[in-house]
Amino acid sequence: MKPLNYAILKYFTKVPEACAEDVIEALKGEYGKFKALKRDAVISALMTAEANGLLEETRFDMDEAGNLRVYYHANEEGAATINKYIRD
Repeated sequence: MKPLNYAILKYFTKVPEACAEDVIEALKGEYGKFKALKRDAVISALMTAEANGLLEETRFDMDEAGNLRVYYHANEEGAATINKYIRD
């Protein structure tokens, strides 16, 4: 099992875009008991990845409860870097 932050990054190499809720839903089967698989912690991980140039913000919207959802994707260079350092 990969560290959670690695799994989050790797997820973005397999989808066109995703928000924190998408990441949580996709990883909850394997990482559901991890304390860091919570909305705020995942958002922090995504923002860190964006600051480091691995992810880019693509769009944003509001969910049914009025919470902001920010969507990200791994551009070609970011995905190549993620795949270089994090193997399947």
